[in-house]
Amino acid sequence: MVTASPTHAAGVAASVAPILELKKLDKRFTGTHALKAVDLAFLPGEVHAIVGENGAGKSTLIKLLTGVHVRTAGDILWQGQSAHIATPHDAIALGINAVHQEVVLCPHLTVAANLFLGDEEVKYGMLRHRAMVRDAQKILDEIGFNLPAGAMLGSLTIGQQQLVATARAATRGTKFLIFDEPTAYLTRQEAAQLFALIRRLKAKGVTIVYISHRLEEVFDLADRVSILRDGELVSTERIEDTNEEKLIRGMINRSIEQIFHKDVVPFGKPILEARHLTGRGFEDVSLTVREGEIVGLYGLIGAGRSEFVLSLFGREPASSGEILWQGRPVKIHNERDALKLGIALAPESRRDQGLCLNMPVGFNINLPIFKRLTRGILIAGGQETAAAEQQIRDLRIKTASRFANASSLSGGNQQKIVIGKWLNHGAKLFIFDEPTVGVDVGTKAEIYRLMGTLLKQGAGIILISSYLPEVYELSDTLHVFRRGHLSASHGHKAASHEEVLTQAIGV
Repeated sequence: MVTASPTHAAGVAASVAPILELKKLDKRFTGTHALKAVDLAFLPGEVHAIVGENGAGKSTLIKLLTGVHVRTAGDILWQGQSAHIATPHDAIALGINAVHQEVVLCPHLTVAANLFLGDEEVKYGMLRHRAMVRDAQKILDEIGFNLPAGAMLGSLTIGQQQLVATARAATRGTKFLIFDEPTAYLTRQEAAQLFALIRRLKAKGVTIVYISHRLEEVFDLADRVSILRDGELVSTERIEDTNEEKLIRGMINRSIEQIFHKDVVPFGKPILEARHLTGRGFEDVSLTVREGEIVGLYGLIGAGRSEFVLSLFGREPASSGEILWQGRPVKIHNERDALKLGIALAPESRRDQGLCLNMPVGFNINLPIFKRLTRGILIAGGQETAAAEQQIRDLRIKTASRFANASSLSGGNQQKIVIGKWLNHGAKLFIFDEPTVGVDVGTKAEIYRLMGTLLKQGAGIILISSYLPEVYELSDTLHVFRRGHLSASHGHKAASHEEVLTQAIGV
């Protein structure tokens, strides 16, 4: 069980006036009551964690505070005065900034250009790029981020891009900084750099709102924690007055089985066997995936899980070891080899690796099967339409039409497109890398239902998730990665959460 660290201060004095206060804050969308009359105060210089399931109202709260959405009712007080936050510019002008889970910067520009975006250094009408790189590097070094200011942002890892977004937000006169699942894509070293910055900002009086499902981080960083459930505020407590069990009970309010429904499917023949596989980021990994089986891979970010599955998909071919596909040895040199065998990958970053965001929904869904839909040099329009419309219907993808760009859909519906295109392909082995990151509870349940359907059809699944309850509850076989190696393997619920986490951390 995670409990509050004894090193935490006793909490911010109750006499301190809030920097920001919510009074009956309410937000309704068509058919959805996303936030329900929330009363909440944030104090200067505190780290205030907000926890809750996907769909609890956390993202709506962020968007109201940053001017993406306008409140339906209630009030937002900034330093005791009613604040009109109707646009992101309104929020930034007050000193409110956010670091979002999905990086929203310019990958074709340098790190320095992204840091100074909108505040570029100019002399005689000319951009002073060298000076910006020099000044940006000084900023990055001072805040403890080991990043190259002159590099193109798109050349960095997702985690490094997240740190750039953090540096940009932290150096814009910010008084109130919101972090939304900030460590989802960070390595342990990058996370340590982020935590050090959060503590420095707190010491300077900046208020930090920290939203995360990783409760160990909440107990490590926060002074107070608030629970949201179904759009309502359940409670706010000092971190030393609560523990992991109380937080989970407040977030869920129902049995774990209701969230992670798992179909019981008999196992069939082995689909894939990896024998002593070694490649960049992992070493000597052996495992088997059978028909009807979910094989879970758990570990900290950078432990080698994603690198291992990328080798199975041919993106980073293994340097040694053996892969057997349905009992016979195969070589997977590239993605085309993997696709021909029947391996499908729903990648960790759906926006960067899984979708053509500026192309229509129908195009994305049919992408793996256009060869099948082609007659000579022409695509069979009727079959193309039928295939796309069927997946939109079956997966309940919420879109204006198959012609709408994928970028216009919510994160959950984008994830459904990624899954739907591989269902069209008719793969035998599905690799899901963080399939429910950033999706709401309803979409989560639908994704789990789809997994059950795939298993019943004789497919196998490799599931990677940084959210331990998810991979723990769904996996028939659970493999724990640590520093590129398999540190342990368990049958379904054969080990406790504490044992699995200890094996992943190595303490």
